[in-house]
Amino acid sequence: MQYNLITNSVVEVAKQAGEFIRQQRKVFSPDKIEYKGLNDLVSYVDKTAEEMIVAGLEKILPEAGFITEEKTKIKLGERFNWIIDPLDGTTNFIHGLPVFSVSIALKEYDELVVGVVYEVNQDECFYASKDTPAYLNGREIRVSDNATVSASLLATGFPYYDFSKQAAYINLFTELMKSAHGLRRLGSAAVDLAYTACGRFDAFYEYNLNAWDVAAGILIVRQAGGDVVNYKGGNEVMETRELLATNGKITGELLGYIDKYFK
Repeated sequence: MQYNLITNSVVEVAKQAGEFIRQQRKVFSPDKIEYKGLNDLVSYVDKTAEEMIVAGLEKILPEAGFITEEKTKIKLGERFNWIIDPLDGTTNFIHGLPVFSVSIALKEYDELVVGVVYEVNQDECFYASKDTPAYLNGREIRVSDNATVSASLLATGFPYYDFSKQAAYINLFTELMKSAHGLRRLGSAAVDLAYTACGRFDAFYEYNLNAWDVAAGILIVRQAGGDVVNYKGGNEVMETRELLATNGKITGELLGYIDKYFK
């Protein structure tokens, strides 16, 4: 299987969906907002973009199944499954904050083999396959070289509907705020991972994320030379819904901070 050729085709699908999203942002009206749950927003833009992505991916790998955020296609494949977030950062999109992305990953059995994150506003496409380095718009990218948390810029995401671990999260946030160059919250986990892969962030952590939020970004970070682990240091990230992505040099130090609050 030539995963790099599949990746090139997926990049085009992501960009086409991204162009649709970009045009809709110019005319989007708040009265089109729907609620899937507490602070969990969606619109026709998410759903239509997902339908476009599914249609494009079906041409690339007809036998593959789909795991999609908006459930416009429900089908599990025996060997291959696409994992899709058509608009990661919907709340940003709705409010006109220019940080949102298209995220598409391909899983072969239990292994991520293709990942594409297209940040719409900056026209930046991050991508990788299991047998290639990670790239940004055709240029190979690598994680940063910072060796300490004190020299690092970190990213995180805030809980927005499950607040059961809120106290632990806030305590960890407070300590890291004092320990690092800074903490950022962009509102798109896919973008946070992509930015970690290219060295803009030295690490990103969040919990309670879904597979479609992170699948593509996980592969991109790993192919860029970084680590992606759960809060115990294991590789089961989507299963535990705990994620720490780093440049590989500050993983142990950050796990030490996390272990204080997430037992």
